[in-house]
Amino acid sequence: QLQLVESGGGLVQPGGSLRLSCRVSGGTFHAWGIGWFRQAPGAEREEVSCLGYSGGGSTTTYADSVKGRFTISRDETTNIVYLQMHGLKPEDTAVYYCAALYRGICSRASSEYQFWGQGTQVTVSS
Repeated sequence: QLQLVESGGGLVQPGGSLRLSCRVSGGTFHAWGIGWFRQAPGAEREEVSCLGYSGGGSTTTYADSVKGRFTISRDETTNIVYLQMHGLKPEDTAVYYCAALYRGICSRASSEYQFWGQGTQVTVSS
């Protein structure tokens, strides 16, 4: 049973930065694509970024709304996937979740992910 635990959320002013962490345990790290999703009140859950594995290397994807501002990365020594967020905007306010999809692939469809963390709140406000 894979377990994912997010941390790093909080309140930040517009233009500020946060780094979210997703600690993954209970499985082989490279067997899973790890996606970051977010859900604002009254909105559907949307993919923000994903880290997958293909052909012996890693692949990354980003939503258009965060390209150039967010960076996904992993630390294989600690099994943590990070989401570094810069230039935060009020519209980035949401609960952020990390999720795992088997076979190391990524998908924009949240329904395809098998395991989820509990979420961490990010609030961007002055």
